[in-house]
Amino acid sequence: MFHCYLDDFTEGSVFETEGKTLSEAEILEFALKYDPQSFHMDVEAAKSGPFGGLIASGLQTMAVGLRMLLQAQVFAPGASMGSPGMDELRWLKPVRPGDTLRLRGKVLGVKLSRSKPDRGVLRYRMKIINQHDEDVMTMIGMQIVKRRASN
Repeated sequence: MFHCYLDDFTEGSVFETEGKTLSEAEILEFALKYDPQSFHMDVEAAKSGPFGGLIASGLQTMAVGLRMLLQAQVFAPGASMGSPGMDELRWLKPVRPGDTLRLRGKVLGVKLSRSKPDRGVLRYRMKIINQHDEDVMTMIGMQIVKRRASN
């Protein structure tokens, strides 16, 4: 557990989460609700599809990454104040049922807010990695994070 405020991060800081294994049922449920393409939601059709089997939606991979980031409490409770966006999102390898994902982050920069001294923006490179240590998704995230109350 990390429990960090903006002041605790410096350029080059790294963080990593525990793993999360995606089941076939989770992949199917997500696809049926949010990304109803055959290679995400139909086991039989996916076998003859472009990936040779069922794969998770990239959106699900991203959502699992966010969940892991928040569950690991990289940010102190209540310190995360949302995100102004992300850059350079890439899905690099398919995520399949039974894959175990974890998140690895590296701080690219910390910028204090000029107008609101109680917060700033953290920029970080986020990688979602599978059980074979292969990058399956990368992106640059931005998070608005509170500073410690003493500042």
